[in-house]
Amino acid sequence: MTMLQSVLLLLLSVPLIKLAPPAQQDPRVTYHHGTDHSEETVFSQDSEDKYLDRKNIKEKETVILPDEKSVQLQKDESVTPPSPKKESDEMPTCLLCVCLSGSVYCEEVDIDAVPPLPKESAYLYARFNKIKKLTAKDFADIPNLRRLDFTGNLIEDIEDGTFSKLSLLEELTLAENQLLKLPVLPPKLTLFNAKYNKIKSRGIKANTFKKLNNLSFLYLDHNALESVPLNLPESLRVIHLQFNNITSITDDTFCKANDTRYIRDRIEEIRLEGNPIILGKHPNSFICLKRLPVGSYF
Repeated sequence: MTMLQSVLLLLLSVPLIKLAPPAQQDPRVTYHHGTDHSEETVFSQDSEDKYLDRKNIKEKETVILPDEKSVQLQKDESVTPPSPKKESDEMPTCLLCVCLSGSVYCEEVDIDAVPPLPKESAYLYARFNKIKKLTAKDFADIPNLRRLDFTGNLIEDIEDGTFSKLSLLEELTLAENQLLKLPVLPPKLTLFNAKYNKIKSRGIKANTFKKLNNLSFLYLDHNALESVPLNLPESLRVIHLQFNNITSITDDTFCKANDTRYIRDRIEEIRLEGNPIILGKHPNSFICLKRLPVGSYF
């Protein structure tokens, strides 16, 4: 090869060498651009995932929140908030108690006062509750009552006018309460039961039983009586005065001191056991009776 040929080859190769760098720079540019694109792709993918996550959360929230609101609306629409309870708006007696053919059964329902009764009520059984007092207004509009039973309450006081309008009342039971005295009793009583109280003799007025001409059964046992009540009616058949503090008795307690021919033939039973009195010391007190009282004679 000649010198001239060598020079020509050299000149021809120069442009190729100059053009080579741009061709070599393209991969770098492409590389850097590709790197940036891949980072953007990762970033955008991550952003899209986060966006989708947020979107899903929002979609879930948008699904839940309306449901909660709709449930609340349903509750608001279906449940009417109760109005403040007044004493006059309390449960009717015949829902709290049992009413059946003129009888009202209010036993062991923890009432602390006599409930309003249907006007046609004839019998009230209010045993074993927490009633502390009986008043005139309790029975003011119930004139047909024939039987009242308040056994096992906490009654301490009874207004004198409580039974004044109960002209048909035949049986009154106040056993197992906290009574210290007796009220005025209705005139047609046939049975009066006030056993297991704290009644003392001064808590019974002299004429409490005098006009009760239909009274047949009198139960005042297990109290704190110091003497037999005065003026017991002729109609009495059974008298229970056992387990009191009776220490004295007179010839007029059951009989008539000035009438030796007087016979009290209706009395079937008088119980005086459990009292400190010695009945054998008062023989004239039972001379009019067909049967001697039950009690200690020695």
